[in-house]
Amino acid sequence: MAAVSYRGATRVYPGADRAAVDDLDLEVGDGEFLVLVGPSGCGKSTSLRMLAGLEDVTSGSIHIGDRDVTDLAPKSRDIAMVFQNYALYPHMSVGDNMAFALRMAKVSKEERDSRVAEAARLLDLTDYLDRKPRALSGGQRQRVAMGRAIVRQPQVFCMDEPLSNLDAKLRVSTRTQIASLQQRLGITTVYVTHDQVEAMTMGDRVAVLKDGVLQQCDSPLELYRRPANLFVAGFIGSPAMNLLEAGAADGAVRFAGLTLPLPRSAEAATTSDRVTIGVRPEAWRLVGESDGGLEVAVSVVEELGSDAFVYGTAQGADSPVVIRVDQRQAVTKGSTIHVTTDLESVHLFDTSSGARLTAA
Repeated sequence: MAAVSYRGATRVYPGADRAAVDDLDLEVGDGEFLVLVGPSGCGKSTSLRMLAGLEDVTSGSIHIGDRDVTDLAPKSRDIAMVFQNYALYPHMSVGDNMAFALRMAKVSKEERDSRVAEAARLLDLTDYLDRKPRALSGGQRQRVAMGRAIVRQPQVFCMDEPLSNLDAKLRVSTRTQIASLQQRLGITTVYVTHDQVEAMTMGDRVAVLKDGVLQQCDSPLELYRRPANLFVAGFIGSPAMNLLEAGAADGAVRFAGLTLPLPRSAEAATTSDRVTIGVRPEAWRLVGESDGGLEVAVSVVEELGSDAFVYGTAQGADSPVVIRVDQRQAVTKGSTIHVTTDLESVHLFDTSSGARLTAA
């Protein structure tokens, strides 16, 4: 096992007008499960492939433990890669697929069989070792791909969207298995996904990228509670945080029927008279019409059993709003409701720069 360190790592593809990954500084602790997340084209897969040696590093360096692996061939980096498409050999049995890399490394048959049997036990594949991949389900094939990586006993696991080919229900169960397995093995893991729910539920820490630039790296809960900027605020959370542009003057923020005091520290940091209010769907609460608050015309109600998500438009601002309500609070499509929130639940951002204004 070993830590991973990106030190100003940059990748510029030939003919590109900007870097795919731009000056990435990131430390992954020994035994840590780090998730790289972001929209398509943000540089997360390129960052992983740079670590694996599948993409050249234009400038900067990458270290695994105390070794600079920037210019080493993939086979010399002591990493194991798990791909999106499984990359299994169709003519080989499950056991032979898992043992292939060991056979190429001239590991003895006795040692190969021992490692494969142990990995199969961990992954509940013992009864499938003699089957061909075509006889397995998608989830089982992904476990075989995991087993092939485990038997190599690498210093680092690199996983590139390994669950994206699975159906929604299987993805939930498989991601739990992967996170549990990584914790038991204690192998440093860098995991790429575009699914922020997957990132939040699996990672010890989550690194959010946009346009090749690292926006924030922190624990899932800290990302949710204290997003560093507007992009992270809008990306992390499902449904996403409500982001409402408002005016700021005389120590207060005003948006439609909602007025909130503006902390002095935030007022001093603003670069204009416009700020963006961020409110999580669960932070809204329903109030009566006479209590003021924000008037919302309800367009859709998603019933989820124990609660519901209400989608609507804030009057006078044409801003979409998402509100989580208890299932006992009957809200119907086409109705008008009023909502408010507490100051401690509000995130404030500078509309021009996107930077967070509030410390709490």
